[in-house]
Amino acid sequence: MTKTIKHEPMRIAGKKVDAEKNINVHYPYTNEIIGTVPAGSAEHAKQALDIATKYQPKLTRYERQQILQKTAEELVRRKEEISDVITYELGISKQDSLYEVGRAFDVFSLTAQLSILDDGEIFSCDLTPHGKARKIFTVREPLRAISAITPFNHPLNMVAHKIAPSIATNNCMVCKQTELTPMTAMLLADILYDAGLPPEMFSVITGWPQDIGLEMIQNPNIDLITFTGSVGVGKYIAEQAGYKRTVLELGGNDPLIILNDLSDDDLKKAVELAVTGATKNSGQRCTAVKRILCQNKIADRFVEMALERAKKIKFGDPMNLSTDLGTVVNAEAAELFDKRVSMAEDEGAKVLYHPGREGALLPPIVVDHVDYKSELVLEETFGPIIPIIRVPDEDEEVIKISNSTAFGLSSGVCTNNFMRAKNYIQNLEVGTVNIWEVPGYRIEMSPFGGIKDSGLGYNCLLYTSPSPRDVEECRMPSSA
Repeated sequence: MTKTIKHEPMRIAGKKVDAEKNINVHYPYTNEIIGTVPAGSAEHAKQALDIATKYQPKLTRYERQQILQKTAEELVRRKEEISDVITYELGISKQDSLYEVGRAFDVFSLTAQLSILDDGEIFSCDLTPHGKARKIFTVREPLRAISAITPFNHPLNMVAHKIAPSIATNNCMVCKQTELTPMTAMLLADILYDAGLPPEMFSVITGWPQDIGLEMIQNPNIDLITFTGSVGVGKYIAEQAGYKRTVLELGGNDPLIILNDLSDDDLKKAVELAVTGATKNSGQRCTAVKRILCQNKIADRFVEMALERAKKIKFGDPMNLSTDLGTVVNAEAAELFDKRVSMAEDEGAKVLYHPGREGALLPPIVVDHVDYKSELVLEETFGPIIPIIRVPDEDEEVIKISNSTAFGLSSGVCTNNFMRAKNYIQNLEVGTVNIWEVPGYRIEMSPFGGIKDSGLGYNCLLYTSPSPRDVEECRMPSSA
């Protein structure tokens, strides 16, 4: 056995709560059971939301700042322990899980700093001939209850992105973490309680979606639903939520676009962005590089260098500190992505590097001459695949190809030509365009969101701050 099996009850307002049945949590690398969590019911979700609604937080800005900062510091102090839990339940390498702990530190630390800012505003009324010498003062009030539904791919950081701004704005949140990776969220809840968070302000419940999902969407006490996950589930939530605010951060099919004005030294930089962007966190990021669009003029050289770089990636035992690439979330996912590679090959693509899949261990796979309409790159392939699409040297054609998917989350462009960069920024149909960076690069305080099937609304550190009456629904522009 890899480690002792540990049972983690739900955390409902600080109390440890069990259910009649349990859900097994598996270590993807060996498929061993490493823990169990309760198979909670709709009644558990209702109980947690009732508590959140009735409780009225009175924390001062200073108290909120202290709780958030203490949490950040505790994450650093316990980074090895926490990263172990992440690796065991998700299968990503220790390198990647340690990085995730660092990201969560950033979230809590920066939120702590922002929480002490006064978010009220003052408006002068004497701005027109008909105006009066008066001022309007605004205040922002907490919501009743926030429902957070989080995915498997970042079991710490994704929960942190939701609970940190909730605390900063004196809100109460109930989080339903996916049954695939639920144990890290329990650990985070305990850290928050120990840091001084009133337990009524944060609950973590677990259970099968069919048993608990609708309560997390339709409970009348919910003012805001924040969801990160698949397009299908996101659209279902939008349909079922009724008259509720929703923040939906859905899938991505993010391109890294390599333009033909690059030197060999530039190509080295582009290759590093492409390969690491496609394989970090085992490719399990909504903003991972999932399509590499390389203009024909430099494609041969780029492919040669990308293949060389991919072969240097050490994959295998996630707990080995020298391992770069661990597993995907389970063997079923690995099998699906491997199948898509085979389908692309049948369509004419060339598989240049594929060391072989073992269960959930999917190695870096380099595929050249991928058709831009192939399922491998048309759908969100959530694994460490490096698919190269050779595209014309005409920029307008590249933009058309890039925009040809249903997704519109993020993108990256490698070019040294300012006017070409500006053209891509203005015309790519995505929420974020990064120049000389991977699609996923951002800071924790910047708005983050997509268009088309990549989501509604946007996520940033203080997105929960206004009352429902204060803010209109918005989205990031394509030139962001």
